[in-house]
Amino acid sequence: MSTMKNVCLLFLLGLILFGCNMSNRDFTDKLFEAYNGNKPGAVVMVIQDGETVLSRAYGMANVETGEELTTAHSLRLASISKQFTAAAVLLLIERGKLDSSTTLTSIFPDFPDYGDVITIHQLLQHTSGLLDYESLAADSLDRQLFDRDVLHIMMEQDSTYFEPGSAFRYSNSGYAVLAMIVEEVSGQTFSGFLEEHIFEPLKMMRTVAHQEGITQVYKRAYGHTIENGEARVNDQSRFSAVLGDGGIYTSVEELRLWDAAQYNDLLLSEESRRRMTTPEVDIYGYGLRIDAYNGVKRIHHAGSTRGFRNFMQRFPDKKLTIIILTNRSEPDVTPLANKIADHYLN
Repeated sequence: MSTMKNVCLLFLLGLILFGCNMSNRDFTDKLFEAYNGNKPGAVVMVIQDGETVLSRAYGMANVETGEELTTAHSLRLASISKQFTAAAVLLLIERGKLDSSTTLTSIFPDFPDYGDVITIHQLLQHTSGLLDYESLAADSLDRQLFDRDVLHIMMEQDSTYFEPGSAFRYSNSGYAVLAMIVEEVSGQTFSGFLEEHIFEPLKMMRTVAHQEGITQVYKRAYGHTIENGEARVNDQSRFSAVLGDGGIYTSVEELRLWDAAQYNDLLLSEESRRRMTTPEVDIYGYGLRIDAYNGVKRIHHAGSTRGFRNFMQRFPDKKLTIIILTNRSEPDVTPLANKIADHYLN
């Protein structure tokens, strides 16, 4: 009789747990209803206490071929890539190749004099004041820009938006220049450095800093724009080959490995991880935004570029991470990420 009771209790417990999982899945399915079917899709992952508690994919990786999107597909991270650029710089600092106070002119002697007072720290925290390269690129340019092109554009300038270190202004230029600093100091290509020193150690073997026609993306999900209700593949612009500010392609399955590394010393030391998440002038650390959501500390970043719209947020005190990657330019997915946060934090 006792054995029978135990069996019944285990069965009921299983039903309860199954019901909870179904509740989470049903909640998310309803939330992403607009991404389902024959349209550009979304991939969602929720990680709690180191375990993947939700992993869902909706819609198409390519509406033209009818390929369905899966959690293994690689999407362009856009500005979520900046935390990887910051990590690359921090690895060089840890190895004594750089210092946060190193200036632009000490790395690039031909850089104009205004680079004498711009430091690595300021570039990482968007307080350098560097001018926006997208507004400075020649309209006649008939090819994609690379990070080195951005460096050259900055070397053609003679001023900044403000005195370096005195204010915050989000700067894609700064992160493209940081990619060039990684190349200059390491002697490797930026993509090669990321692969050898970040992706391989974390077993992110299908993650790549992608340049069209140069590298290959594993199980690539193509970006789309939607006009008059019709979706079309459209994920490359003149600026899509700039890597330091947003060129990484990866999947939620591999981002899970990156997330796990934020809680240990496998890649970065505790001091480097502290630097990444310590803002000064604004709410920006190194490649990451830090604030509070409903009273809970949050580390996050959005990513928006032609064909993709993403959001990744981590609540370190709760060991909760929410990742949303979509292969369409609109809409903003931050509200969806916050609704998922409400669901799991309450």
